[in-house]
Amino acid sequence: MPEHCLGLVELSSIAGGFQVTDAMLKAAAVELVLARTICSGKYMVMIRGDVAAVQASIGAGCEAGDFSVIDVFVIPNVHESVFPALSGASRGMHMDALGIVESFSVASLIEGADAAAKAAAVQLTEIRLAMAMGGKAFFTCTGSVSAVQAAVEAGAAVVAQKGLLVNKVVIPNPRQELLTEMV
Repeated sequence: MPEHCLGLVELSSIAGGFQVTDAMLKAAAVELVLARTICSGKYMVMIRGDVAAVQASIGAGCEAGDFSVIDVFVIPNVHESVFPALSGASRGMHMDALGIVESFSVASLIEGADAAAKAAAVQLTEIRLAMAMGGKAFFTCTGSVSAVQAAVEAGAAVVAQKGLLVNKVVIPNPRQELLTEMV
């Protein structure tokens, strides 16, 4: 099964999250990547598979979630660096610059990270999703100063379109000690 399509439903209801997960998995042949509670009392369901299956599954999830759906996305050709960054396995240490984009929602942040990775030659180093952060999310990326600036602008623009941008930062030549905070 091609797994280059990623979909996510973010909900305001934990109970609704279980219902939506079940509906999504029954609707199409998709792989469940993640289904869990997140701060602050929200729930997220992330799936992957082929485009048609992910679209059908997300549609069923939105219908089942009704009023508790906060945000949703389907990314047909998700950038290959998104999955390692989600798992925390990607630790790019090329640190000419460090970029950070912060969002009020998980869904918009992942869309922004995908856009950032596609916009410039950067390494997504981490995508942190709503745990112990009051429901917010952020991603970090590294690379040359100009590439990181372009990636952060592209990612922040996607998040800002939904009105969910908290902040965006580019730090040229970050101090080495900053790496200890990222690991």
